[in-house]
Order: sequence, then C-alpha cells, then structure tokens
Amino acid sequence: MAFSLPALPYNKSALTPHISEETLEYHYGKHHQAYVNNLNTLTEGTALAQQHLDDIVKTQTGAIFNNAAQIWNHTFYWHSMAPNAGGKPHGKVAQSIDQYFGSFDAFKEQFSKAAMGQFGSGWAWLVRDTHNGQIFIETTANAGCPLTEGRTPILTCDVWEHAYYIDYRNARAKYIDAWWSLVNWEFANQNIK
Repeated sequence: MAFSLPALPYNKSALTPHISEETLEYHYGKHHQAYVNNLNTLTEGTALAQQHLDDIVKTQTGAIFNNAAQIWNHTFYWHSMAPNAGGKPHGKVAQSIDQYFGSFDAFKEQFSKAAMGQFGSGWAWLVRDTHNGQIFIETTANAGCPLTEGRTPILTCDVWEHAYYIDYRNARAKYIDAWWSLVNWEFANQNIK
C-alpha cells in the first residue's frame, strides 16, 4: 500500500481522562485508518500513489482530496495534543499570540468560540500566513485544510462528532474545554518557525 496509518505519538490511553482510550480506538483506529484505506483504493495503480500526501492535499479535489486531507488533518491533530501538556504557551507561539491576540486568555476565548461555531463537521486552526507571518484563527468544514490556501497550520482541534461523542456525547463545549488541557505547545513552536 502506498499510504499507511502514521503511528500515534503516544499510546492510546495517554490522553485520559480528557480523551479516552476508547475514543482513540475508534477515532484513530477506525476513522483515520478508513481514510488511509480509501485513499489507497482511490490511487492504486496511478501516479498519485507515489506522491507525497501534502502534494495530493494541495492539488486534488473530490474523494481523493477528502481522504488525503483527512489523513493529513488527523495526523496533525494527534500531534497538536500531548499527555501532560496544556497550560499556557511559551516561546515563539506565546509571543505571537500576545502580539496578534493581546493575551493568551483572549486567544483561548476566540479559538474556543471558533471551534464551537463551526457548523457541523470540521476543524478549528491556528495558522500562520506564509506571506506576512501573521497568525490567526480559522475554521474549515469537513476535510478542509489550510494547506490549500497556502497557510501554515500551527495547531488544530478536530470538531467532527467522532472526536468527542464517546466521551462527551453532544457536548462539544466540554470537549473543547478538555482539549486545552492537552495542547502541545512544543509542537506549535515547531510549526510557527
């Protein structure tokens, strides 16, 4: 197979109590794996099977884009979280948040509001404009990915129901609140450079 499920950066129980092992069994083991399987089926025997995932996300449409972008987005999402993480940012990302949002509290409020306000399935992102370096919050629906707009993702929160339904049922706000306890600021600092 040309594409494979990237390994989680931690074990499936590492995000408890905020995200359960059961959620990761389904979200990572079933949903994320299904996108990989689908993309392999869709690209088998084509030149796309040899392309880098980023390039497929940036150039394709329809089912191929949807599955490739969902692989990319989910992989990025797993790295946007870490066990024993959360708290306030530090380093370059903290400086940029203060510069563009005024304070971490203001940023957290705006990001949470964006994640809550994403109608239906989608993603909330902290991104950097590759032209002027400004960081800002955006949301994308379904498999939408900032790479298609030439932006550099820094962090993401998955707000598809399968990200939280086992642990929080339909209480997206509780899930978003818990997500802040997992934010991987080290990963964010790697991405903002």
